[in-house]
Amino acid sequence: MDNRYGTTTSGNSLTVIPPKSGWTLTGFQELKDYRDLFYFLVWRDIKTLYAQTILGFMWAILQPLIQIVIFTIIFGNVAKLSTDGIPYLLFSSVALIPWTYISLATVQSSQSLIQGSSMLGKIYFPRLIFPITPVLAKLVDFGISMFIVVCIMLYYRVSPTSNLFFFPLFLVMMVSIPLGIGTWLSTLAIRFRDVRQAMPLFIQMLMFSAPIVYSASSIPEQYRFLYSLNPIVGVIEGFRACLLGFPIPWLYIWPGMVTAAMLVISGTVYFKRMERIIVDVI
Repeated sequence: MDNRYGTTTSGNSLTVIPPKSGWTLTGFQELKDYRDLFYFLVWRDIKTLYAQTILGFMWAILQPLIQIVIFTIIFGNVAKLSTDGIPYLLFSSVALIPWTYISLATVQSSQSLIQGSSMLGKIYFPRLIFPITPVLAKLVDFGISMFIVVCIMLYYRVSPTSNLFFFPLFLVMMVSIPLGIGTWLSTLAIRFRDVRQAMPLFIQMLMFSAPIVYSASSIPEQYRFLYSLNPIVGVIEGFRACLLGFPIPWLYIWPGMVTAAMLVISGTVYFKRMERIIVDVI
């Protein structure tokens, strides 16, 4: 057998998988080659989540709906937080739907390597598939829960405007947040199991760092640029502008886009740097 030329003495082709250097990224072609595995893992996550449940996909509506009702009662009726003139039910629903996706996808992505440890040492495939899978699978829940927003918009007779054309942009930005954070935390979680214990606190801090229960206009002007570096701020403000027809506040959005891009790039680079020791550590 001559591995240098990728052939055997019998003339059959031989695929050689060379080790990757430390800071190289997984090529899109390699991920494309394993698209069947991608599909299987995403579909498995979707089926597992609702297997042997009575309500099934209705949980994708009930979970954010309960949050919306509680937030409306506490922050809208009791605390009476400013919403820039928007009914609090509408104000909170447009923010909580993308936030629910971001929080759940981030948690599952961060634990993906630990949960999939039984597969890691058996066959070769791009390990990056693991943190990406829950990010894609949770889009199904997001699509279903958007039904809540549509119903509330119809109740308040909110008509779509040309801002809706920017919706795909903010959708990509929304997906990039759990993708970037998930690649970072999934790698750290196999080395430091404290990550799992710290996740509830981390998610709670993220929630109150974004304009979900309050308006971004309540932030003092001198701190707004630093505040907008949080990419969740751009997603929430972008969703509100797209769906409710307000002018898009790009000053809140562009800094967050840069942060989201840096999260994805740096998280992927770090993941690839540590990929070679994942099986040994897990």
